[in-house]
Amino acid sequence: MKYMKYFRIAFIAFFITSICASGNFDNPPQELENGEWVSVFNGKDLTGWKIYGTEKWYVEDGFLVCESGPDKQYGYFATEKKYTDFEFKIDFIQESDGNSGVFFRSSIEGTKITGWQVEVAPPDHDTGGIYESYGRGWLVQIPDEKENILKMGKWNTLRIRVVGDKVTTWLNGVKMVELEDEKIGEATGSIALQIHAGGGIKIRWKNALVKEI
Repeated sequence: MKYMKYFRIAFIAFFITSICASGNFDNPPQELENGEWVSVFNGKDLTGWKIYGTEKWYVEDGFLVCESGPDKQYGYFATEKKYTDFEFKIDFIQESDGNSGVFFRSSIEGTKITGWQVEVAPPDHDTGGIYESYGRGWLVQIPDEKENILKMGKWNTLRIRVVGDKVTTWLNGVKMVELEDEKIGEATGSIALQIHAGGGIKIRWKNALVKEI
């Protein structure tokens, strides 16, 4: 009897552990937290997004992969839907180089983007800071003491909150920067992921979730 009891306990523990582990890789449900969070990547194809440029964007094993192509130029992967006030969460792992970013309230023509980028970069290069492309450049960089929050070669979670003229970013649960900017407050547009020019970049993404505010 004792043996059967211990067997049942061990089996239940194994079952629960298996569910938790698989949750890191399975696609998130379409709606989470009372219907507020919505998945914008289905883990199967690129539905709902548009590719800009010749760099590589594809789905592999349920992950979204971005990879430099032979042209080694800038590339973007943007939502077809526009978002103004929202929160966005996404997990990423930098397999090679890792110079990328998440744009918000952006518009793209060819490979020229208008908007603001939350930086995703190798260590000591301001992941979580905010940069304005084809404009004022860096608006706010992260404090030096927060450079160790990024886990290069491991999974990281980036969260962005954009409401009116205020933007806040978090990396792995730690607030990185907070910014109020009148120009941002006047804009709307797509959410877009970037491949930086130069080649040698490969990043996997998962759990892309948006909550409109």
